[in-house]
Amino acid sequence: MDPSILPTRARSFGQAADLYDRIRPRYPTDAIRWILGDHPLTVVDLGAGTGILSRQLAGLGYEVIPVEPDSSMRQRLNAAGGAPEAVDGSAESIPLPDAAVDAVVAGQAYHWFDQDLAHPEIARVLKPGGVFGPVWNERDERVAWVAALSEIIEDPGADERVKPLGPLFGELERADFRHSVTHTPQTLLELVRSRSFYLTSKPAKRAAVDAAIHDLCATHPELAGRDEFELPYVTRAYRARRSG
Repeated sequence: MDPSILPTRARSFGQAADLYDRIRPRYPTDAIRWILGDHPLTVVDLGAGTGILSRQLAGLGYEVIPVEPDSSMRQRLNAAGGAPEAVDGSAESIPLPDAAVDAVVAGQAYHWFDQDLAHPEIARVLKPGGVFGPVWNERDERVAWVAALSEIIEDPGADERVKPLGPLFGELERADFRHSVTHTPQTLLELVRSRSFYLTSKPAKRAAVDAAIHDLCATHPELAGRDEFELPYVTRAYRARRSG
């Protein structure tokens, strides 16, 4: 992705906060536990968005602090309930004291961070030995129709987003977890409409994408004539511990 368009895309989700919260996939419990372990921890959900991951963390017994810079996304998180109210802040400026938390996670958010600023800030709020865990739900492009979908929406994979964390962190580990979400042609279109490239596109581009999704669902051999189908995901979970 062209770095020059990152700020615009990163700020695009608030206009579709309700749709985003309703249509985006959740994360496998096994992936969350792999990052954080089974013991109660205080966890910052950094770039919490509408609280999809925050609600899961709270439901699993973690003490979660959602941090989100977009006011519309925070409003949706707070209205949905199921997690503490969000704090206004960003990966580059986390409104917490030094060594305040056991873990920081970032669900579908780390690629929006200014990583040169975010890495030391994340390290600052972590206790020594605390864990940082970015995580993404990635479509499983080994499935032919999913690969065709990715060509339409021009979306890079997580491996293009994760870079070395620097000397403040130990080894970066990765584990993959597979799951799927049931969709209809309409909900697949809504999923695409929740993405930053769509939200920042001009009307003509949006119309072309809509038409391409309709055509995919109507004509692809794996989808044609089906009212429902499974969209497979590979959840890519990463973890690294704070040095010191």
